Amino acid sequence: MTPAEAYLWKHIKARQFEGRRFNRQHSIKNYIVDFYCAKEKLIIELDGEVHNNALAQEKDEERTKYLESFGYTVIRFENKMVFENLASVFTEIRNNFK
Repeated sequence: MTPAEAYLWKHIKARQFEGRRFNRQHSIKNYIVDFYCAKEKLIIELDGEVHNNALAQEKDEERTKYLESFGYTVIRFENKMVFENLASVFTEIRNNFK
C-alpha cells in the first residue's frame, strides 16, 4: 500500500466508517481496485503523481467506464487530499452511498 492508502485504510477498515465493510486491493473483473464496499457497489481509487499525465488519465477513464458499466460507482481522490482534507474525502464517500 502507498502511504495514502495505508492512512485511509486505517480509518475505514473493520467497519469503522459508517458501519460499512471495505476491502482493500479487491479484484473486480480484470482490475484490482484500491478499496471496495460491496454493500454500496462503491470503488475508491487513490491516485498519486503517476496518474498526472494524459496517458494515465485516459487509462483511468477507460477503467472507470468499464467498471461503471457493471453498476459500480467509482470515485477517485488524489493521495494528497487524503492527508490534507480527510473530512472532505469522507463526505464524498458518504455522498456516494445509496
